[in-house]
Amino acid sequence: MKFAICQEMFEGWEWERQCRVISEVGYTGIEAAPFALAETIDALGPEARVELRERAAGHGLEIIGLHWLLAKTEGLYLTSPEASVRAATRDYLVALGDACADLGGHLMVFGSPAQRNLLPGVTREQAMEYAAEIFVAVMPRLAERGVTICMEPLTTNETDFITTCGDAVELIERVAAENFVLHQDVKAMVGQETDSVPELIHRHAAQLGHFHVNDTNLLGPGMGETDFVPILSALEDVGYDGWVSVEVFDYDPGPEHIARTSFENLQAALAASR
Repeated sequence: MKFAICQEMFEGWEWERQCRVISEVGYTGIEAAPFALAETIDALGPEARVELRERAAGHGLEIIGLHWLLAKTEGLYLTSPEASVRAATRDYLVALGDACADLGGHLMVFGSPAQRNLLPGVTREQAMEYAAEIFVAVMPRLAERGVTICMEPLTTNETDFITTCGDAVELIERVAAENFVLHQDVKAMVGQETDSVPELIHRHAAQLGHFHVNDTNLLGPGMGETDFVPILSALEDVGYDGWVSVEVFDYDPGPEHIARTSFENLQAALAASR
């Protein structure tokens, strides 16, 4: 497995500095949040995308993809009953896919809880239909660009739509596209699921496309009470060879400290799992 870090906690730092620190710590991948790169993805032009990619590569880093896809946008919603809103969301996801590929990335994590919650009068079944409609329309173009969307279950503290791995797999089966797969997030699984994280990794290994590591205290892996040894052991057991990305939500200890401590904890857990 390969280790990346989600870079929005470095927001406000120059890109060069982000890349230098991330590389020095030992990561080989960067997972970017669009809002931390530009106000909208369309504002990040072709030349800027090339420059970001090349500067990262100069530090031995790969921009692996994007997450927080719809955060800080307006007029976009995955489960809206309004056809025009769904069409705009579809078009923006296609634009994100093009940007992702231009940046050298190959995956996009769909979390964005505030843009997928059930709206008044919309049932779960209707929301599934609306979401599937959007993703079915998006996947062919993304496949042409070599980009996969990874659907992220989140806890009921964050959303009321797609809150378990089973929910995500149900949507994945409706969309039925090779480049629409499951994303697993440790904090979300620990906080929401009745089964353990290793059990969920084994159960959904065939659909798993990407993995986020974080702790229940919203800090990095190993900075809270979660035991990452059995989690990384399970990923090895199922032959997962994709990216493991650190994603945190509490930035108070500082991005460099979080990045370094998380990486060290992951390396120690990986060694202990073998």
